[in-house]
Amino acid sequence: MSSKAVTSVDVARKAGVSQSAVSRFFTPGASVSAKMADKIRIAADELGYRPNVLARAMITGKSRIIGLVVYYFENQFYPEAVEKLSVALQENGYHVLLFMAASTVGDVEPVVQEILDYRVDGIIMVSVSVSSTLSDRCREMGIPVMLFNRDQPGDRLRAVTSDNYEGGRMAARLLLRGRPKRIAHLAGFSGASTQIDREAGFLDALGDAGTGLHARAEGNFHYADAADATRQLFDVADPPDALFVTDDHMAMAALDVIRHEFQLRVPDEVAVVGFDDLPQAAWPSFNLSTIRQPINQMVSAAVAELIAAIEGAVDVRKIRIPPTPIVRGTTRPE
Repeated sequence: MSSKAVTSVDVARKAGVSQSAVSRFFTPGASVSAKMADKIRIAADELGYRPNVLARAMITGKSRIIGLVVYYFENQFYPEAVEKLSVALQENGYHVLLFMAASTVGDVEPVVQEILDYRVDGIIMVSVSVSSTLSDRCREMGIPVMLFNRDQPGDRLRAVTSDNYEGGRMAARLLLRGRPKRIAHLAGFSGASTQIDREAGFLDALGDAGTGLHARAEGNFHYADAADATRQLFDVADPPDALFVTDDHMAMAALDVIRHEFQLRVPDEVAVVGFDDLPQAAWPSFNLSTIRQPINQMVSAAVAELIAAIEGAVDVRKIRIPPTPIVRGTTRPE
């Protein structure tokens, strides 16, 4: 062949089939006979043909591309979530474009505009919030948006999370069984729905037990900030003897500071509970008691809901999946 781009017409001519048969062969979900598929596959391989996904999108109105937006990968929950979401979408015949947001809120509009330029069929925001103006724009364009591990007030955005409020209550119960006297909370970013809900459940469970919070500091979901916040909590005359940390990533920072800088014994002098159950939480160096997010169920639900929306479902659901307490070596027995 010459240097010009190979087209589906070229493949059809070489395979001795119609151009529409070639189009069906390269369309996920469509079918051709096994004999015809073999002819098309051989011809396409010999010619070096690959379908132009964006060109097809202009014709069909469907790109089978999902825009995936994530803020950062410092916390190992997010690489795992992105990997599982990508695999699940690919298994359903969708391609994934990954975009990085500048922050969890407020700065996503340029990123989403870039995504829309690719004529995506849907968008998944992983722990990233979206403005009402931007969500309305996506809705007007017929592009469904799914929030993953994040939720927003109102009923116009689909969302899949664990039951963060109940997870906060579980964390309180794990700490309370050790009968602590000074319970502290190491929070993440105060505007995140995960933080708000987990803290609300935690405080309500403490209140139900007739106790309250001794101290609180914010680690903003970053290791260095969480380490500084831990120093703030423990560099006092009456440091906590129990600590709930909003996620495992910050809990690992807290454990490093508690053990290596303050030389405190965990859990004898300080009990610690995290949230997420990262793979690293089970490592012997951390052995962290935590609240497990059901990430596989969350991914399955998010992908199923998004695909249903792409195919025309109008119901906008907010799905909350129950978490599970995981007891390891950083909490005291009853």
